[in-house]
Amino acid sequence: MNAVINKAVQVLRNGGLILYPTDTIWGVGCDATNPEAVAKIHKLKHSADSKNMLVLVENPNQLNSYTEQVPEVAWDLIELTTKPLTIIYPKAKNLAENLVAPNGSIGIRVIKHNFCEKLIQAFRKPIVSTSANITGKKTPKNFGEIDNQIVDGVDFIVPQQYEEDATHIPSSIIQLGIGGEVKVIRE
Repeated sequence: MNAVINKAVQVLRNGGLILYPTDTIWGVGCDATNPEAVAKIHKLKHSADSKNMLVLVENPNQLNSYTEQVPEVAWDLIELTTKPLTIIYPKAKNLAENLVAPNGSIGIRVIKHNFCEKLIQAFRKPIVSTSANITGKKTPKNFGEIDNQIVDGVDFIVPQQYEEDATHIPSSIIQLGIGGEVKVIRE
């Protein structure tokens, strides 16, 4: 696993794109602080620059580095959830501007997936995660369903053996307001 993580980290540090398994579905990822890398994902997916993508971190303590304020309810949601949960936080910071939604928010998931945790620990930065499909096309549930255009458009593909514990369905999404308002976006 170390050789794969080292190669993925090298690609991420050089502004490249990786195709990798997560706790949900296969994702296209890059350095979440690098606007040029984020732009490459938009181009690969044929998506508008305003199309929201989420960020993966490996530890809840990292949230304070990428959001101005973490509403109190977020800590309970992260601790109590039994399935992958992406939380949209208001007022993102320290991330590529073209990754942040027009209203300043950002979706972040604390990853619970052995390979991704080790990758993010080694990289020491958050990683973009967006479904491995062309915008508007079906979200692939496994590697075999990923469009060749995506496969050919990335700089490194993580071996399929690291797909452990994936749910093969996108995460739930909840949006939180500064005052603790909760809005379910996707169950």
